Formats: sequence, C-alpha cells, structure tokens
Amino acid sequence: MSSTAEPSSSPWLSIVGIGEDGRAGLSPAAAAAIDGAGLVIGGRRHLELAAPLAAETLAWPSPLSDAYPMILARRGQPTCVLATGDPFHYGVGAELARLVPAAEIAAFPQASAFSLAASRLGWPLAEIACLTLHGRALERVIPHLQPGARLLVLSWDGTTPDKLAALLNERGFPRSRLTVLEAMGGPRERRRSALAADFSEGGIDPLNTVAVEVFAETDARVVPLAPGLDDAWFEHDGQLTKAEIRAVTLASLRPRLGQLLWDVGAGSGSIGIEWCLRHPTNRAIAIEAREERAARIRRNALNLGVPDLRVVVGRAPASLAGLPAPDAAFLGGGVSDPALVAAVLEALPTGGRLVANAVTLESEALLLRLHAEHGGSLRRLSIARAEPVGHLTGWRPAMPVTQWALTKP
Repeated sequence: MSSTAEPSSSPWLSIVGIGEDGRAGLSPAAAAAIDGAGLVIGGRRHLELAAPLAAETLAWPSPLSDAYPMILARRGQPTCVLATGDPFHYGVGAELARLVPAAEIAAFPQASAFSLAASRLGWPLAEIACLTLHGRALERVIPHLQPGARLLVLSWDGTTPDKLAALLNERGFPRSRLTVLEAMGGPRERRRSALAADFSEGGIDPLNTVAVEVFAETDARVVPLAPGLDDAWFEHDGQLTKAEIRAVTLASLRPRLGQLLWDVGAGSGSIGIEWCLRHPTNRAIAIEAREERAARIRRNALNLGVPDLRVVVGRAPASLAGLPAPDAAFLGGGVSDPALVAAVLEALPTGGRLVANAVTLESEALLLRLHAEHGGSLRRLSIARAEPVGHLTGWRPAMPVTQWALTKP
C-alpha cells in the first residue's frame, strides 16, 4: 500500500511512544498530542496506559495493516497512534512512515526496550546486538551466537525465554547467561537471571526482553563469519557446492546490503544460505525442482539461522515466473539450458550479477559460448583434499569447476 496524496502543510499524524508508567512518563507535548486527537489507535494495553481518553479509540486489528486505510482516510485530521517505547525501533512508526510523508508526522518516542535493558545492566548499547523475535522465527538468533557476544532480544511472549534457553543448550552454549527483564519502566518491573542449562522460569510476563551473555563450549556450533562453511554443516545428498568453491562463488557474486539472490537449482541451498549470512538484510530465493531437496534446504536454512530463506519448488525457467527480480543470480554445476540463462539475464537489472558454475563438459561448453557472446570473466577452479590412501595420505582432487561471472551491462 502506498499514499499518493499531496503532503499536508503541517503534521496531522502523531505517533506517541508510551511506557509502562503510562501518562506519568509522557512529556507535555506527547500528552497534548493524545488529547488533541480525534482518533487514538493502539494496542489494548496502550489504550489502557493512556487513559483517560476523550477521543474515539481503535484497538489494532489483526493484521495491523487492516487499520492503515482508516488512518490514511483521516489525512489532515488530528490522529494519534500509540506504540511501545520508541515507535521507530522495531515498531509501527517505521511502517507508517512508508505510507505517510515524514513532514506529516509528529513523533514522540520514549526509551526503547533496548535502551531500558542496557541501562539496567550497564551495557554499552552500541556494542550490543539488538534483535527482535516478535513475530519472527527463533532461529534468527543463531548467527549472532558468537563467543563473548551480548544480545538484547525482544520476546514474542512469555514462552520465548524458555525456548531461547533450549536453543542455547542444544547448540552448545549451556553456560550462557540469560537475564529476563519484564515490564520495564512500570510498577510490575521484574528481573531474573540464570544460565541456559539451569533456566526453568515460569510465569514470565509477555512483555519481556532477554539479555544474553554468550558463552560457547569448545564443541558449540558457532556459525563462522567468513564464507565457505564446512561441508558438514549442510545436510545434502551429494548436490553441494564444496566449501572452497562456495567461498570463491560468494566472492564472485559480490553480495551487497539488502540484495536479493536467486539460487537456481539450489540443491542443498548452501549458496543462498551463505548469501543471507553475509548481512541480516540480505534475502535469497532457492529454486529447486525436487521436493525432497526443497525440504532439505528448509532444514539447512533453519539450522544455520536464516529461516526467512524462501524456497520455490519447480523446474526453472518456468518456476521463475512471478518472482521478485533479483539483484544477483547463481546457476549451479548442472547448468545446461540456454533458455534458463536467457531468462535469468532478462530478469537481472543493469549492474546485476550472474555467476554460473559448470562441472560437466556439456555445461562448460555452454559457459564458453555465453562468455564469447556476453563477455564477463571465466576461471577454472581446482581443489584437492588430503585423504587416507591405505595407511598413508594422498591428495584426492575434486572435479574441476569452470566459473563464468558477468555484471549485466
């Protein structure tokens, strides 16, 4: 949804952050924005905290976006939206700002849950990973589980801390400390702390933030920060771009912040997964013809902390129809269809990046023709790994890979 109306000459939409102390914590200007509105919108808890209210009120529907047309229909009339703490830090303010020009918004933020938690613990906020699991998969935490890291995590509800402790134990972080901060800033505020191995707290307030001090055992499953994860990290049936080739392939794809990758013929999903691991805003669509492999990709994505990886089951190029245009695309070692390459090139924007790997003579011949026609770069990648030869050790070479890379002109 987007707004096409001309901007108003002055703000009409107030977005007010409200804490657990209700009206007592509001500035005079924020209180005046609430009292001067003809309609006040918020969660039921927000509306109760802001009482008494003389204006018409609306509790957020599910989904919240169902209320957006009503808000936009009031353009130019004083309207107030209530949110928790800082509405622009994982809050509704960011969503509304995509619909309403900033010049039409008067925002009155309060301290976010992250700021409150950091102040309670004495943690420097700039050095902390601030995450949200509100409406998001628990596995999003996994890439952030680095030895010595400190995390602040917004919970989905009162069950999130227990689930987070279970995840830490499962992945080899039992001595990590969890501190649960409940209903911060109000009379119900409470704090409790325990190691993941000992965590068994009940009756946790749904409004809670979890602080995690990560301690990794020697066998902990820590997702490395560099590309080229060990092959053993991926469940596969042999269709896997090997670690060394994968690292070079990611370098050839040149991922940038927030970009979308098509991983065509994804196999185990390793390229798309590692693309997403390069930055939290990166996205990937894995296109795979076989359902059993698609299910395996989903499991790999969850295990490595990129649960938002999208998997499309179908044979390309037909399965590419209707997908959002990519910023980059990868074609695996079985590429043999010129029509597929043409469809991917057509979908890429100017400046988009295409990388294709070939392991067979037939697919290599196709890449040679494509290079002659379109330009780009060609390289041959060969690796060998030391393996037992009887009671001795020798080099076992992997199949060489021909790689064609192109930036679309």
